[in-house]
Amino acid sequence: MAASVLCRRVPRLRCLPGLRKDFTKAQHVPVKQEDETDDHEGKKGILQHQEASPQGDYRLYYNPSSYHHSVRNSATSWSQTDNDEDDQCLPTLAPSFWQQSNRYSVSCSRQLSSSKNTLLDLAFNKDPEPEMPSVSPYHREPTQPDVKVDSRAFMKCRPEYASMTLDFTQRPHPIEWKEALRLLQKVAVLRGSMKPSDVSQFFVELSHLHRDKMSLVRSDQRFVILLRYSVEHLRLLTEPQLLEVLQSFVWLKMPSDHTVLSLYEAELSRRADQMSLHQLLFAADLWRCIGRQVPQFLQHLFDSVRLHVGQMGVPELVQLLYIMGEARQCPKDLIHPVEQLLMRHLQQLHPEEVGTVCLGIFKTQTSLSESAVTHIFDKAHSFVEEMSDFAIVNVQKLLRFSYLLHKAWLRAMAREVPQRAHRMGVKGLMHVALTCSALHYHNDNILLAIAERVPSLVPHCRSKDSCKLLWAFGTLGFLPDQNPSFYPSLTEALRIRKAEFQRYPEHLLTGLLGLAFVSKFPQDLITLALSPEFVNLALKSAQLELKKDLFSLDETVALELPLWSGPRLSSELREEVAEMLWKFAQSDVCQKAEVLEAESVLQDLLGGEKFVCKRMILPHTRSIDLEVHLNSSGQPVPVNPASHTVTLTPENTSSTFPSYQGWGRMNVGVTITEDLLAQIINAKNTTEPLTPSPTAEPASLHRVEPDEGGRLFDTGLDLTSDIIKTLAKPSSRGSAPQDTNGTVKLAIQVSSRNHYCYHSQQLLGLHAMKRRHLKLAGYTVVELSYREWAPMLRKSRAEKLAHLRCKIYNGLQ
Repeated sequence: MAASVLCRRVPRLRCLPGLRKDFTKAQHVPVKQEDETDDHEGKKGILQHQEASPQGDYRLYYNPSSYHHSVRNSATSWSQTDNDEDDQCLPTLAPSFWQQSNRYSVSCSRQLSSSKNTLLDLAFNKDPEPEMPSVSPYHREPTQPDVKVDSRAFMKCRPEYASMTLDFTQRPHPIEWKEALRLLQKVAVLRGSMKPSDVSQFFVELSHLHRDKMSLVRSDQRFVILLRYSVEHLRLLTEPQLLEVLQSFVWLKMPSDHTVLSLYEAELSRRADQMSLHQLLFAADLWRCIGRQVPQFLQHLFDSVRLHVGQMGVPELVQLLYIMGEARQCPKDLIHPVEQLLMRHLQQLHPEEVGTVCLGIFKTQTSLSESAVTHIFDKAHSFVEEMSDFAIVNVQKLLRFSYLLHKAWLRAMAREVPQRAHRMGVKGLMHVALTCSALHYHNDNILLAIAERVPSLVPHCRSKDSCKLLWAFGTLGFLPDQNPSFYPSLTEALRIRKAEFQRYPEHLLTGLLGLAFVSKFPQDLITLALSPEFVNLALKSAQLELKKDLFSLDETVALELPLWSGPRLSSELREEVAEMLWKFAQSDVCQKAEVLEAESVLQDLLGGEKFVCKRMILPHTRSIDLEVHLNSSGQPVPVNPASHTVTLTPENTSSTFPSYQGWGRMNVGVTITEDLLAQIINAKNTTEPLTPSPTAEPASLHRVEPDEGGRLFDTGLDLTSDIIKTLAKPSSRGSAPQDTNGTVKLAIQVSSRNHYCYHSQQLLGLHAMKRRHLKLAGYTVVELSYREWAPMLRKSRAEKLAHLRCKIYNGLQ
């Protein structure tokens, strides 16, 4: 019977001593480091924001390229640092004794049998393998944790967790090394007469050894013999004995990719139908503690959950979500039952359990209904002051994933974060800032508290932390003078951790673009990012978005650093990305109703299609404009369709232009004044006569209801064809930059909510940078704000003409 179990091709065993220390060390301490693993957020570019229709919902897309999921290295490990939200942030350099080739290669086709001559003999008794070369010539010093958090604190909330989880605080009382040697000698003596109960008992007793001596035990040949006999007796072990051995493997710090573990997983999977739900959850937790991914076993666990979901209580539910989150998987058919179960038990959850639930949903990328997510945030808000910093950060992560603006929770964060920031770690602070950035939520209390704390944590910053903080703060328009040390300290952190960018190039681009949003340009890092070697590295990462990020950085440098003599992208790559962006824009934002209507009305206003060009004036800013040209007398001139791309060179990036001389010499038509417009819209507080006023200020249109019955308004002035014709005539005033031909170039932008911080007039970093770049490129920006233009879409054609005429000629001031 044993032979039938063991007759299989198995992964080749590696040298045991010290294997995967970086993972196992973090897994077997009572207080865990914060698990900062996140979702694979975003499949869009670093600067791509989906526009919201005027009547539509407020949809948020914030994802920089470094949030794009990429598969780095296939591994069986299920560790606290695997599968990070954007890059699966494994250590930059694997230890030299890691097997860098296929971890599952089989070195021998010999079959296992019940005899002593087994593959285990070959695997355990061979000489250690030679060290493998490093995956990169760049070395990354590991960052020390700044603040330790207990990611398993929820297990202390109820005694019921004891039967489903391993309590790291209940480590067995240590035995002396002499006692361990006695046990190992006993193993050697028993050998062939060893019984299944002896196997489990030996493992249990050896696991009591002090943790500092575990590597000595694992490298002892008598321990190898014990492992071999455990495999041969595998099917004879009872379920409790199997779990005892697996728990012993946790204390013994067994390497997560050890071949023996694959055999134990197969045996537990075979017996899953005979095990209770609590036993399955306990086994899943033990695999988590070992740090091994066990997809086959988890499928059996999920099958059991389907059968017993109606009997599951709070502890079973929370532990299940914890296991799902650590495994990054939740079967689609379980989403609805789990949501129903969660809603049933939500009010019974403790603060730390809510944090664990949020983290599990976040890591599995499970989309619950908006109502369910709102109830979870309501519950979290009800006891936010009792929640740990770790739990609060987990709620923030789910908030970011769900793109839900929960106002009460955000207001609570404006109170809580300033009180907690001084004791929080850089990872938690990064996630708080990233959530604010994702939701476009600018709150000075939160940002200032984080900015005050971060400089002291620079030694603990991974490159990812620094770059995402720069991105988040740059997106929210946090100005350098608000905290003079914030941006310089993080920029210096990028220099310190520069070697990491050879493995994660997306992080450097994310950080540099965040700095560019606030006009910060560290030239040494930009030189690195645009160097041919780094560009090739970024393009080989198989992330299409990195092309866009490189393009955005390159064109930004051309505009903002006119004396730049460093590397640039090739013209072929720039043209390729610009064409790709334009094709996307044509199928997306160019087709939005508010843009099409603005284009149509402008064509009527100016005299035809040739006077309005819808295009991406600056493709690197990822959005379109309606371009209009006016001559020195204010008359529209055709827009040259051949000049649909701005070539950014030092010659055309100067912000100094000749002053406009011609606007004062003309006075054609009627100027739209407040008085005139008030009479047109029947404002009751207006008593002035209907006369043109060449010195009055341009009008601002007030909101009115749609007309009925053939007249624009029930009372007041009719908008006749003559008045409309007059409204379409150019104004007499203005002062705007001209090009060398005396032409004023207008960039008319149809903005949306997603261009601004939430409930604010402050532009997001990308769009503030675009305004800056348009001016540097010689354009005058005219904005059709969504606050003004969205209501206008319901108005008459005449009102739209009047509104656009006011916006254009007012923009020439």
